[in-house]
Amino acid sequence: MNKKNNLGLDICFMNEDDPFVVFKQWMSEAEKSEINDPNAVALATVNDTNQPDVRMVLLKEFNNAGFVFFTNLNSKKGTDLKKIPKASMCFHWKSLLRQVRISGDITLISDNEADQYFNSRPYISRIGAWSSNQSKPMEARDSFLNKVEEYKKKFVDKNNVPRPKHWSGFLLSPKKIEFWKDVEGRLHQRLEYSKEFNLWKKQILYP
Repeated sequence: MNKKNNLGLDICFMNEDDPFVVFKQWMSEAEKSEINDPNAVALATVNDTNQPDVRMVLLKEFNNAGFVFFTNLNSKKGTDLKKIPKASMCFHWKSLLRQVRISGDITLISDNEADQYFNSRPYISRIGAWSSNQSKPMEARDSFLNKVEEYKKKFVDKNNVPRPKHWSGFLLSPKKIEFWKDVEGRLHQRLEYSKEFNLWKKQILYP
């Protein structure tokens, strides 16, 4: 018989008042079981006409302040987030039959943090950040590849490629985090944490 937590959910939901402790454990398990990119997450934004948009990004960092991802600030998601700094995330780990949903406010990370991560990226990824007008129409693929070659010539020193000003990271500071586990017959288990006056309140939800 499966062990249960103090709310009657499977023990994988733990007995924690801090959702980041649970997320860290779930992410650790996903890193061991997912074939590709356990840090891949669907990111939803909304534009100034209230049209939602969603795409996959890679989570690069998380801590008690929130969840960090990086992008071209002039991309579709970048412009959406600058106008309406709110977003939602959804992780789905098929191998574990689990998902995590997160929603909250968006802020731009510091230049120092952005520089630090940018400099850790592979050389071709840093060149790509300069070469791509992300989300903009392209006449031909060769035009982009030609720009890649141009920037390779400009930044020959692979250890010294500066970060473009249009490339940085965002922090999603969560107001809600929901942990979900698949159960046969769609009798799923759900645990939601919501932030009130800087304190986390948790409750279980019907499937």
